[in-house]
Amino acid sequence: MSLRQFAHRLNPRTKWRGVRGLRYDERGVSAVEFALIAPVLVLIYLGCVELSFMMRADRRVTSTSAALGDLTARLASVTDADLTEMYNAASVMMQPYDVDDARIRLTSIVDDGDGMPKVAWSEASNTTPLANGSAVTVPAGVVPSPGSVIMAEVEFDYEGNFAVVVDTSRTLTDRFYLRPRRVSEIPRDDEGGSFGPVS
Repeated sequence: MSLRQFAHRLNPRTKWRGVRGLRYDERGVSAVEFALIAPVLVLIYLGCVELSFMMRADRRVTSTSAALGDLTARLASVTDADLTEMYNAASVMMQPYDVDDARIRLTSIVDDGDGMPKVAWSEASNTTPLANGSAVTVPAGVVPSPGSVIMAEVEFDYEGNFAVVVDTSRTLTDRFYLRPRRVSEIPRDDEGGSFGPVS
C-alpha cells in the first residue's frame, strides 16, 4: 500500500461514508450562511429607507409651520387674500406631500396685560379653528404682557410604505410661536373667507 493510499484512508473528509459523509462536505457553506442572513439585511435596509422617508415628512411639517408663522408675523393685517397666499405657500413647502392631507391652523393669541392669553382670531384648513376669546395655554414667557403672538400649527398623518418591516405610520405635528414684526397685534380683516384654495 502506497503512502498516498494510506493517507487517503486516514482522512475522513475525502472518504465517502454515505449519508454520514455529508457532515464533512463544506461546499456551499457560504451560500447557506448568506441565505440565512440576507433576509435580515434586507429588513434592516428597508427599515432605514422607511425611517428616512418619515424624517423627510417630519422636516416638511416643521418647515411649513415655521414658514407660515413667519409669513403671518410679517403682515400688518391678515386678509382673505393673505390666507390664500399662505395656503399656496404651504402647498409648496409640503411637497412632495399633498397639503390637502395636512391640518393647518393659524391663530393670533393676545394678552391684554392680565396674564391670560386669549384667541383674537383663528383660521384653519382641514381642522377646527379655535374659538375667538377662548383661553389658550402657551409656554411661559412666549406671549408678552401686554402683547401678542402668532401660533402656526401643522399636523400630517404619515403612512409608512413598508409597514411590514417597521410601522412608522403616525401623526407628525409641529407648532411655532412668532411675535408680530410690524405691529403689536395683527388684526384679521375681511373675515368670512376660508383658509384654503380658491374654489
